[in-house]
Amino acid sequence: MDTMWTLIAGMLVFFMNLGFATVESGLCRAKNTATILAKNFIVFAASSIAFLVLGWGLMFGDGNPFFGTQGLWFVGGADNSPAMGDAYKGVYSSINWTGVPLWTKFFFQLVFAGTAATIVSGAVAERIKFGAFYIFTFLMVGIIYPITGHWIWGGGWLAKLGLFDFAGSTVVHSVGGWAALAGIIVLGPRIGKYSKDGRVLPIPGHSLALATIGVFVLWFGWFGFNPGSTMAADAGAIGRIAVATNTAGAAAAISASITAPCAFVSIPSSLIIGLMAGFLVVVAVLFFDKIKIDDPVGATSVHLVCGVFGTLCVGLFAQEHFTPNTTGNGLFFGGGAGLLMKQLIGVVGVGAFVFIISLIFWKIIAVTIGIRVSAEEEMEGLDIGEHGNVAYPDFVVKSSNI
Repeated sequence: MDTMWTLIAGMLVFFMNLGFATVESGLCRAKNTATILAKNFIVFAASSIAFLVLGWGLMFGDGNPFFGTQGLWFVGGADNSPAMGDAYKGVYSSINWTGVPLWTKFFFQLVFAGTAATIVSGAVAERIKFGAFYIFTFLMVGIIYPITGHWIWGGGWLAKLGLFDFAGSTVVHSVGGWAALAGIIVLGPRIGKYSKDGRVLPIPGHSLALATIGVFVLWFGWFGFNPGSTMAADAGAIGRIAVATNTAGAAAAISASITAPCAFVSIPSSLIIGLMAGFLVVVAVLFFDKIKIDDPVGATSVHLVCGVFGTLCVGLFAQEHFTPNTTGNGLFFGGGAGLLMKQLIGVVGVGAFVFIISLIFWKIIAVTIGIRVSAEEEMEGLDIGEHGNVAYPDFVVKSSNI
């Protein structure tokens, strides 16, 4: 039952790739739809290879406080049989807390890694070269994501410090958000997004229907993302985590901010967290536009800002009796500021590393193969220039200066 639950939850998280694809394509222009769909299709394929070849070992292999050094390429156990059960308990000890088979652990963690990479896709949409995004995905899932993941979920320095992130507000959301922010800065805004006098010029997406379908798919997928992070059919926990996830999502009208604390907080607390996140994400969108950070789908607002907020909420709203011998009580429940400070250290440490290393990788890509399409191709749409195809061949596309 534990194995079946974990696999089904992982499949729900995989299904979120469809949600990201429809949200991103719906919120962008029709002339870029084929490219966006292709990016969302290839991002999980690239993530799968990168995580298998390198990412898993760096993240969960035993090693030092910063990255795994054992179990790279699944080498180091007593045998290499398909089951790989107890033979690898001394290699990936940080994930021995769940008793499901190794490949089940791997699959569930893989879909999380793919989600972090997918976050970047929407933020850099409508002006990035397909090849540049492809290369960054390998770097993201092979190096950036697993190193920071090791710090928190792999027994690294933040785990030893006492940071808690149950399902990935920092590990997945803010890591993806920081990498996306670095990419946006290197790319620059889309042509026509900001006027010479600094005004924000809206660039509407082409299909609210697609975007709405995507939001519902993502909401549905989060019932695998959060409750599935028990990696066990824990009857006492998965229902409460699912309701906490839904309550926060309903209160905020978006499922983006309850990922770290969902196992540690009460249902009333999840309602408050969601209400606060719903306000915060709107403020973040306006702020990023004001400083000319052009994010077509609001990924930095949803995943970076609300991911940071969700991580800090553990330090504010955690109640020890939900998960005894873990977090202790947060600030609002008499636990003092100790847990909140640990969460804050994690936010700053992960943010600094991911943003700086992502910025370096983006810059290297920019000066080698190039990162941005030409102005002519951007105006025409990336579908023709990057793929020689369009998503809507029978539609008449109106001319536009953007």
